[in-house]
Amino acid sequence: MTILVIGASSQIGRFLLPRLVASGEPVLALSRHPRVACDGVTWLQGELPARVPALPALSAIISFGPLSGLAEWLAQGSLHDAPRVVATSSMSADSKRDSLVPGERDMSRQLRDGETALADACERHGSAWTVLRPTLVYGAGLDKSLTPIARRAMRLRAFPLPAGRGLRQPVHADDIAQAALAALECPAVAGRILSIGGGERLHAAEMFARVRRSLPCATVPLPLPAGLLRLAQRALPRLRGPLSRLDQDLIADNSELQRLLGIHPRPFRLDSSMWLPLA
Repeated sequence: MTILVIGASSQIGRFLLPRLVASGEPVLALSRHPRVACDGVTWLQGELPARVPALPALSAIISFGPLSGLAEWLAQGSLHDAPRVVATSSMSADSKRDSLVPGERDMSRQLRDGETALADACERHGSAWTVLRPTLVYGAGLDKSLTPIARRAMRLRAFPLPAGRGLRQPVHADDIAQAALAALECPAVAGRILSIGGGERLHAAEMFARVRRSLPCATVPLPLPAGLLRLAQRALPRLRGPLSRLDQDLIADNSELQRLLGIHPRPFRLDSSMWLPLA
């Protein structure tokens, strides 16, 4: 049987593919763009929900793409042998539920709606499903949170350091890949949504300070006190959401992840290579 990976070129997918190949499973990887063939992986060009090439019988589907597209494709399609489905959502489904920014509240609702639609589509096919909700993801230089900050600081040689008492729990992309693999083999997580955060909780200010210390070049620290951040919330509407959460805890309870899957994510340890995309 064959495993289909959707979002294989994403930051999590880049860690998952080598692990799948090492396990000996035949792997199909779906991408919107042509990809160079590599050992153990057959790349298909397509896009959910409408442009998906013909597929063989699948033993599992692992998806790191949008839940809504996956759910729509599954709802419309015809799958054989009820493949196991593991997909990622985001802790934003909860953390942005009551955001000050309407667009963030909409995103939170869309994530929760996508989770529900995926569960309904899987039940239609008789497929067991599991959704992973990661916190802030790092590790491959492809995230849209810490990596842009790090690259901008390297370019400008200055690093803004906002005050922030809220706890953060960044999770390495490879730990999410390992959790997805473990979920395939664990019937106990079928029909469940599991949160996954990193192995360390730290204040937001310390998280940014560690990113700065990990950079390959010197940068000038630019402390941003709480009063200045409050002014920035009023002056810069696009930053109102992130700035308003600096004093909020954005963490995950890993107890079910550890008990059921045996996954213990690593602490927040950084090196300069993390701010560059994997080759």
